[in-house]
Amino acid sequence: MMFQKITEKDSNHNDLEKKSVRELIDGMYCEDQNALKAVGEVKDQTEKLIKKVVKQLKNGGRLFYIGAGTSGRLGVLDASECPPTFGTEPEKVIGLIAGGDYALRHSVESAEDDTKKGWDDLQEKFINSHDILIGIAASGTTPYVLGGLSEAQKNGIPTGCIVCNLNSPIAKVSDFPVEVIVGPEFVTGSSRMKAGTAQKLILNSITTATMINLGHIKGSKMVDMKLSNEKLKGRAELIVIEATGVDLVLAQKLIKENGGVRGAIDAFNKK
Repeated sequence: MMFQKITEKDSNHNDLEKKSVRELIDGMYCEDQNALKAVGEVKDQTEKLIKKVVKQLKNGGRLFYIGAGTSGRLGVLDASECPPTFGTEPEKVIGLIAGGDYALRHSVESAEDDTKKGWDDLQEKFINSHDILIGIAASGTTPYVLGGLSEAQKNGIPTGCIVCNLNSPIAKVSDFPVEVIVGPEFVTGSSRMKAGTAQKLILNSITTATMINLGHIKGSKMVDMKLSNEKLKGRAELIVIEATGVDLVLAQKLIKENGGVRGAIDAFNKK
């Protein structure tokens, strides 16, 4: 099958400026359902990718995301949420975006056109064959991502991708491609919409399933989470109370003395 950018095709909805707010909401909701369905249709691909991520991280490797624009921001977001949620070191999951941190808040569209910069950025992090690299690009053609993945493959580094077009150049340099086909966007070409939604859902699956497999979740609770604000401290206390049956005062004492939820529960169980 020839490569076609379905993400760039005309919207199934026309004359948007003539529609009421409710009609616009209904149209976007309809398209969001297509994104959710598309994610369900690539569960086999996602599973294969996650299993490889788990294997690499269990052997001491790291997970890298690389992307540009919306896709890059989603990767950085997912990576940045791993330390507070799962208690991992910031270096365990790393998100790189074309244009650097400045591009998180400002449009740096030209940064994605440099085929060499992606690999340069990865080399600055000393990426190696113990790690795994996932490229995120709705189009499947972003030069920054394509160059990074291509060089990673040449250097024996496992690669995966999350793209929204079939048979894309990026998928061809990915050992574990996830091709989630959401169709044309509500606003033609605006892949920050349901393409971004689908990518975010898959990213959620990758890190959550990986961290569960690495032992950072007990039952359904975040026993390794960082207690960085009052909300999380309160959640930690409830987890300890539920797991041990102690009262609030003792739960707080256990957490303080043992550095967190896991330590508190382990200390109690050793008594």
